[in-house]
Amino acid sequence: MKTLDFQTELVAMQEELLRFAYKLTGDDEEANDLLQETSLKALDNQDKFEPDTNFRGWMYTIMRNIFINNYRKLVRDQTFVDHTDNLYHLSQSQDSGFDSTEAAYDLKEIHRAVNRLPKEYRIPFSMHVSGFKYREIAERLGLPLGTVKSRIFFTRQRLQTELKDFR
Repeated sequence: MKTLDFQTELVAMQEELLRFAYKLTGDDEEANDLLQETSLKALDNQDKFEPDTNFRGWMYTIMRNIFINNYRKLVRDQTFVDHTDNLYHLSQSQDSGFDSTEAAYDLKEIHRAVNRLPKEYRIPFSMHVSGFKYREIAERLGLPLGTVKSRIFFTRQRLQTELKDFR
């Protein structure tokens, strides 16, 4: 596709893309930003577009992927990883319902059980509880995905057995 044809098609789709961006974001300003970012990415990658393929589908895919990547980045930026020994209730809100003495005692037992875990099990489990996806944990720790999944699974089983009296 020639540059002029590409740009003409892109301009003709702007209104349609803006509607799609609004459906994704639910906000006018964010939709405009998403449209601008999508258009810029399409222009930068014009050479990758295959002639005689679905231009509309290509544009929608670019927009959807940008939206997903931005969302993941937002979630990742809001996730705080504490590298101290006590990682279990990292993302817990201040108003968590652990106000009673009995609940505080139970919470201490949970912390002790988690901290007794071997490091290779405690860290992936704590990261998972903090909101990391299995793939992100595997990448950050340099472990195979299956290893991360099995360590988290076995840690859950072990904690359920150890803490069965605290339910």
